[in-house]
Amino acid sequence: MSLGDEYENTGGYGGTGQTRTRMPDSGGGPHGGGRRGGRTSSRSLVMVVGVVVLLIAAIAFANRGGDSSSADETDDSPQTAATAPSGEKPVRSKNAGIPSGFAHDRQGAESAAANYSVALGSAELFDADRRRAIVAAVYAPDVAAARQADLDQAYSNEEFLANIGLDKAGKAPVGQTFISRVIPVGTKVTKSTENAATVEVWYTSLFGLSGEGSTNPVTESWYTTTYQLSWVEDDWKITDFQQKDGPVPVGRDQQASTADDMTKAVEEFGGLTYAR
Repeated sequence: MSLGDEYENTGGYGGTGQTRTRMPDSGGGPHGGGRRGGRTSSRSLVMVVGVVVLLIAAIAFANRGGDSSSADETDDSPQTAATAPSGEKPVRSKNAGIPSGFAHDRQGAESAAANYSVALGSAELFDADRRRAIVAAVYAPDVAAARQADLDQAYSNEEFLANIGLDKAGKAPVGQTFISRVIPVGTKVTKSTENAATVEVWYTSLFGLSGEGSTNPVTESWYTTTYQLSWVEDDWKITDFQQKDGPVPVGRDQQASTADDMTKAVEEFGGLTYAR
């Protein structure tokens, strides 16, 4: 998921992604509609609490069984079941700050693909030292060198960096913050054998510069990346990938946050370790 690929012939992040003008939100709450006035009765409060408790119980019951499927069963057909938490610990350790030591099964392959998406879509990829560490951590050894050369060429291109508002070292202007973050929404295994898996990751991404005077404000885009993974050196590693746009949801007419609010959010809200 090289940003060099995503910028090809577009001058913008993610190929066909476009900046969307957002109007002020007149709906009030996150579920739409205006905010109601007046006091909430104690009876209504009890009913709401009861519904929440029942909902939590239903979710817990539905997820009790977990996912018993494993990578040693060949399955060439897509799995139609929704991704659900299993309660299994996703990883045992970290490699270069990236989750590693994934389980040798379908669930482990999904967790690996989601976490590798986050690493490959991060702002750290614009730093030469961190980029080499990330590539070594997520790619299989027999393809890492070639991917490293491709990424170094893309991320050292001064015209490319200038188009997104960064200097030749990949740094943001003084007073601005460079934001590049991937947030996986879901994963899907489409094929798996004992030592290989094909996993699709659907995700949204934030990309741009926040701060006074930014000409590249932070925008949101949606993509699906399909990863080819192999079990190498006791872990899942990427051997190849393909990326496409979408699925893209219909955006709400919410008022865009200020540059200061966006910068604070990215600095204060840390990333997550993603698990099945």
